[in-house]
Amino acid sequence: MSDEEFMMEDTLDDEEDYDFEYEDDEEEEDADAQIENKYYNAKSIKTTQPEQALYEFQEIVEQENSKSEWGFKALKQQAKIQSLAGKYEEALGAYRSLFSYMHAGVTQNYAEKSINSLLDFVSASSVVPLDYLQAFYDIPKELAPSSIYDRIKVKLKLKLARSWLSRCAWSRLEKTLQSLRAIEFGDGKYNSQGQGTTLLELLSMEIQMYDKMGKADMVKKSYETALGIDNAIPHPCTIAIIREYGGKMHMAEKNWQAAQVDFFQAFNNYDEAGSPQRVVVLKYLVLAHILMGNGINPFDSQETKPYKDDVEMAPLVALLSAYECRDVHKAVAIVNESRDTLMKDDFIRIHLPDVLHELRVQYIQEYVKPYRSVRLERLAHELQQSAQEIESLLVTLILDQRIRGQIDQVAQSLELHHIDHSTAYLLRRALIQGSTEIAHMNQAISRSEANRGVML
Repeated sequence: MSDEEFMMEDTLDDEEDYDFEYEDDEEEEDADAQIENKYYNAKSIKTTQPEQALYEFQEIVEQENSKSEWGFKALKQQAKIQSLAGKYEEALGAYRSLFSYMHAGVTQNYAEKSINSLLDFVSASSVVPLDYLQAFYDIPKELAPSSIYDRIKVKLKLKLARSWLSRCAWSRLEKTLQSLRAIEFGDGKYNSQGQGTTLLELLSMEIQMYDKMGKADMVKKSYETALGIDNAIPHPCTIAIIREYGGKMHMAEKNWQAAQVDFFQAFNNYDEAGSPQRVVVLKYLVLAHILMGNGINPFDSQETKPYKDDVEMAPLVALLSAYECRDVHKAVAIVNESRDTLMKDDFIRIHLPDVLHELRVQYIQEYVKPYRSVRLERLAHELQQSAQEIESLLVTLILDQRIRGQIDQVAQSLELHHIDHSTAYLLRRALIQGSTEIAHMNQAISRSEANRGVML
């Protein structure tokens, strides 16, 4: 956390609503004013002279006659400074002392907001050891009044789970999510809109965790559970994450159409939340569209159209244009020119070969239409591939019935089976005529047998 963010957060903290108790005693008012001045003086030097600030904050705690907001704020500042300095035991000590003010000295609402603020501050650091981070979250359960802890325990579990997710601490995250399920969904059901919202956020974290752990079956299970929850008001980013990873799951299964639907939903929700991730999933949407082989251009919708000219989208927009023209050479050139940009996204890097494969497939389908026979060498030259690669591609196309034909191994050519409309018409007419003649023959046989029976 930068010094500017450090100071800004404290400014916001000091602006919290607080219930003051005014005393008539002028001496006490003077003493309070002195403590207040001392607090703000210490706060102004905490980034430049942290040790001196710590000393002055400690003096405030020691000099107060009874627990007050200034002692509470001084302890909170001590916890932050010690945490930034890597003195985690001292930070935990100051943090623990905060809780003695929750029975007297500050209101419960202010105390609750301060706990959340301090935990956000500690969680934002990527260098706090995991055990100490866990300790910061365990202390409220031990020391906070039950009236406060019961109200915030679910929020704390979710906040801790987000921290484990950002730190890729999978075993800790899995344990925290299990604990959250036990607290909030002990009977395996959700009975309120709030619980539904919590469950969706829990599932969004599960999906991300299982994806990183390579557990595709668990990703699918959590994804399908999430889609079945309708009594909730989640943050758009929660839905966007679920849909984004659902799209990735469908792409892995080569279900391009389902992937396209999910990526579009993810884009809309990220866009609603104002998240820059919307541009990333829009790239994935373009990939899914190309791989599906048909459908509406993803930039035809009002939601996506403004991003067509986005600089980040340029390589994918150019690739889409090459796809629409069935220009495989242009597509390969675009990939080569934008390799650094495209390859830095692991998901795009994995699926680019599929995109180029689909473009080659469609190029071959268009190229061979006028011919009855095409040499493999010619196709290899057109697509700048080896004869072996072209043969493998053609075998796949024939087996998938995307091309009607067979490969002549001796002549090294693709022999196509074309049935023109006139031939098809004559064949259909011959079949109908044959069926009619067979029916007449059956009728004649039946009459003959009937006459024979009468004569007998």
